Amino acid sequence: MKKVAVIMGSDSDLPVLKGAFEQLKKLEIPFEAHVYSAHRTPVEAAAFAKSARENGFGVMIAAAGKAAHLAGAIAAQTTLPVIGIPVKSSTLDGLDALLSTVQMPSGMPVATVAIDGAANAALLAAQILAVEDSALADKLNAMRKAQHDAVLAKDAALVIE
Repeated sequence: MKKVAVIMGSDSDLPVLKGAFEQLKKLEIPFEAHVYSAHRTPVEAAAFAKSARENGFGVMIAAAGKAAHLAGAIAAQTTLPVIGIPVKSSTLDGLDALLSTVQMPSGMPVATVAIDGAANAALLAAQILAVEDSALADKLNAMRKAQHDAVLAKDAALVIE
């Protein structure tokens, strides 16, 4: 199975990324996490992205706040799918990061999830990998069925007084 790269612009993004790590572990998807900044370590970030395919990665997740150029900087260096996670900051509650992540120029796509949406980023990465991995697709289908059943159980237990 291909690995998922999870790159954060700062180690202060680590608490947000715990949701991604949990989902990837639950689905038994191998992953690596790294701290690379689009602005402070651009050479290292580019080198990692350029060699990602050869190093066994199938999808890259990039989380950053404020100017949030990390996902775009990664996407510029690889043709692997890149998923951006805009991280909420104290400045504009993550709206700045959301707009920086989602507003990519034509030819440099970055799939973008919600502000602090790390769990969904991991699930989207899993869905991308599951295109070629039927065992992973089965795990995702089982997760969806469990969600479905949980909602119906809550509906059946609902009591309004």
